[in-house]
Amino acid sequence: MADVAETLSQFNLAETDDGFLLEIGGDGGSLLTLKASVEQIDAIVEALDALLSEDDAAIEEVADES
Repeated sequence: MADVAETLSQFNLAETDDGFLLEIGGDGGSLLTLKASVEQIDAIVEALDALLSEDDAAIEEVADES
């Protein structure tokens, strides 16, 4: 990972004939454009879902302890 990370300021996802086009931009003006397959987008979605589900479980545990 980069030593200094920019804050996410732009995120676009567009469907193409070959899969998807993913654009991610930082607040420093950088823009990364990537081609992604359906399988790659599925993997990203699953990873985000798992991460967010873990956060929800941790929040619920803290609330239950109160």
